[in-house]
Amino acid sequence: MKPSDRDFFVCNLFDALPPFKDDMASMEHPVFSLSTKPDTRVLHYEHNGNTITIKPTTDGLPTIHDKDILLYCASHLRAAINRGETPSRTVRFASHDFFVSTNRPADGRHYQLFKMALNRLRGTTINTNIKTGGLTIEEGFGLIDAWRAVKEDASGRVIAAEVRVSDWFYRAIVANELLTINRDYFQLRKPLERRLYEIARKHCGDGPAFKIGLDKLHKKTGSTSTLREFRRLVGKIVDADRLPDYAIALADDVVSFANRNWRDPAAQPAPAFAGPPLKPETHYKARQVAPGWDLCELERQWREWIAKKGAAPKRPDAAFVGFCRRKGPRP
Repeated sequence: MKPSDRDFFVCNLFDALPPFKDDMASMEHPVFSLSTKPDTRVLHYEHNGNTITIKPTTDGLPTIHDKDILLYCASHLRAAINRGETPSRTVRFASHDFFVSTNRPADGRHYQLFKMALNRLRGTTINTNIKTGGLTIEEGFGLIDAWRAVKEDASGRVIAAEVRVSDWFYRAIVANELLTINRDYFQLRKPLERRLYEIARKHCGDGPAFKIGLDKLHKKTGSTSTLREFRRLVGKIVDADRLPDYAIALADDVVSFANRNWRDPAAQPAPAFAGPPLKPETHYKARQVAPGWDLCELERQWREWIAKKGAAPKRPDAAFVGFCRRKGPRP
């Protein structure tokens, strides 16, 4: 698939609301900084023959919160490909739509942070031999090739932007080297929580569980903390138990992730209302009325409840949102 470089692809929040996608290469390797302050280190990481060197701008390395821009672009591009389109590498979107989708306030400070994130993604240089789209090429590139403000307001806020993703990243999208992530990922504010969710999603996936030694996890996250401090931070995340889809435990310097949604195939599942799949925007509405809940688990409960009632709802999407509204915020 060869994109048209003369055109741009337009994201529309309410036309699509596609499932959010994360690329497997950056889920596997620590590409993004977990620091909340400017991180100007040159990073080098090697694992199983893969190497990656990340050289920051004077503004620092791109953060795991900056990565949301790439997740947003990848998700809309992949949805377009699934519809049979051949989208350009240049993606145009409204800043407000991006803020809404990624759980950010649309205030002046976040417009400024948005522009800073774009500059970090553009200025950082990646040198790697990590394969994307079936190609292993030793190459250097920015996480995005370019960006520009399509529209600014009187105060200089970027109201709409065009982002040109790198060829390396675009190959991963076209080859579908992506995993769907839970939208509640964007409810996680702590960088380490986000990174742990990525690792759990990549390695546990839809399976029952995944275990990893604390020292290896320390390296895989890219954390700059000492191992002792890292152990304390992971312990706090274990106690908070906020990761979507996965429960996390720490014992004897081994970290375990258990899939909250896994069901033993040998067990006889309760009959559930089959019905049509819910619309993507329905899940978005459900998150607004039942924040903090695992939506996959809520949908499972709802379908079992409908099956027990024995009467299919005339408007399944509205019925599910109503079910979630009765649940309310997770205690």
